[in-house]
Amino acid sequence: MDTIEAELDDYLTRYAATLTAYDSRAAADLWGSPGMILTDRQGAGVLESREAMAAGLERSYPLYRRLGLASVGFERLGHERLSDAVVLVRVRWLFHDGDGRQMTDGFAAYVLRRGEEGFRAFVCVPADDAEKLQALAKEKGVDLFG
Repeated sequence: MDTIEAELDDYLTRYAATLTAYDSRAAADLWGSPGMILTDRQGAGVLESREAMAAGLERSYPLYRRLGLASVGFERLGHERLSDAVVLVRVRWLFHDGDGRQMTDGFAAYVLRRGEEGFRAFVCVPADDAEKLQALAKEKGVDLFG
């Protein structure tokens, strides 16, 4: 493993830990500002501050709790250096229940930039998380909006 792979794995490990802990502030601290979520359906959402990012994450936590999410892991699928400081990384997120069983997964790509504080995400392109969360909610009988 080269240095950048170790740095990326460290970043993703810290990000997964913030998601497992439902720590929206710590997760937002791993983002640059502004941050953008770019999807097929909703287009681009820009979050101008880390406070806005934390608030957005907080809104998703009740659903994850109702689904029984207990921990988040990842597989780094690959990366490409776009410049000296900017990297595109592809990730498979693994979502587990309290017994350690994988509930679902989700694929995403991130544009990260290395600065004085290490890597920070600036763009996320989730591939299939909305569909998989809907399927999991249906399977578990969980109301996505309740």
